[in-house]
Amino acid sequence: MSRRDRVRAKLADLKLPGALEVVDEILARADSGALSVAHALEELLDAQLALRVQRRLESAQRTSRLPYFKTLDDFDFSLQPSVDRTQLESLHDLSFLRRHENVVFCGPPGVGKTHLATSLAIAAIAIGRSVYFTTLVEAVDALRNAQANGTFKRRMAWLLRPGLLIVDEIGYLPLSDDGGRLFFQLVNARHERGSMILTTNKSFEEWGGVVGDEVMAAAMLDRLLHRCHVVNIQGTSYRMREYKAARAQTRRNAEKAAVATLPPPSPAGDKVAKSETN
Repeated sequence: MSRRDRVRAKLADLKLPGALEVVDEILARADSGALSVAHALEELLDAQLALRVQRRLESAQRTSRLPYFKTLDDFDFSLQPSVDRTQLESLHDLSFLRRHENVVFCGPPGVGKTHLATSLAIAAIAIGRSVYFTTLVEAVDALRNAQANGTFKRRMAWLLRPGLLIVDEIGYLPLSDDGGRLFFQLVNARHERGSMILTTNKSFEEWGGVVGDEVMAAAMLDRLLHRCHVVNIQGTSYRMREYKAARAQTRRNAEKAAVATLPPPSPAGDKVAKSETN
């Protein structure tokens, strides 16, 4: 057995598939003198670590219930100039997580609030933090069901466990009579114990209507905004922009098709036209 085969066998025994996948290419470069031994070892370790992070992201995306995999690099700042890129890049250093601070994304539907919340979640997962994603209606329904079957404390404890809890779509659907109270209990329980990211299409002045009680909304916002980063996004919806662009393209295609189906000019008609002008 060659030395290369022995190295491959040992990587397999150590269960290092990331390093095993690239070892042939790295050893070939080392044999040619393009890589030093130290650099070859570093690249092998980097490959294994990269695979570990990728697997962690894939597993955590399933357990965290993230709606999709989108990072900050996927966000088109040119289409949403109201977004402060410096603020977003600063948030992605995740120091707000260590300080148990919150982040609230405010803006109309379709401007990228959930995208940015998800990008922060993915960054948190990459450093090993636990994340859970839910909509406000889903969270309230889960707490209500737990209250009905006697597992409320267990469910609340479960929602307190993640290092980062994302509550999406605040204000999109009205809460039922006890929904506001249940949401307040969740916010109060996580206050200064774990970070939350919230997305909302309502201004803070409208939250009384969201939770059904002005006093409770004020108490909730007092806790949420105590240590909080607010990101305001003003702009048009990506989905509406794509819809309008698709409609315009359909109209252009129809016009081209209509022109293409017009009959060619008649030679006889040309002769008549010429005789009339003479």
